[in-house]
Amino acid sequence: MSDHTDSFIAHLEALKARDRGALAALRHSLAFAPGSYPRAYPYVERFAGHAAHERDARRLALYAVAGLFALHPQQAAQSLGSALGELYRDGSGSIEGRFIALLGADAENIVEYLRQAISLLAAKSIGLDYGCLLDDLTQWMNPGHDPGRLRQRWARDFYRAAQPTPDAPLETA
Repeated sequence: MSDHTDSFIAHLEALKARDRGALAALRHSLAFAPGSYPRAYPYVERFAGHAAHERDARRLALYAVAGLFALHPQQAAQSLGSALGELYRDGSGSIEGRFIALLGADAENIVEYLRQAISLLAAKSIGLDYGCLLDDLTQWMNPGHDPGRLRQRWARDFYRAAQPTPDAPLETA
């Protein structure tokens, strides 16, 4: 991860610690297209950079991750795919279908699928690496980038994490 990514995530963590109103505004921003909710501007725009235009992939990813973090501000050292795989392994059977639908999303609707996935993670207190998600979304939202490799990495992470741990008891029918 870059220093810029680390700085942004540290900023979100600081908001979590001291500004519940900011988190509420960022959560509410998820009801709008990324970067189009004015109450979120004070918390995100300074990280977008002076050259970023309105549809810049990094700018859109910053707004999306800010809203998703505000929805479930629990950092962990695991990717989105791994976090969802853990949720699946822990007995949430419908998550696989939702995950596959998320993998099929395009840049225009990925945030809605992510909002649903993050809500499921929040319900089970499973965290994820928001810095990694920011970098991944920047690629996903870049019109010149094919998200195929990213989809494959998320799927690999999901199915590896979904495997029962060696010390877990096997279920019998």
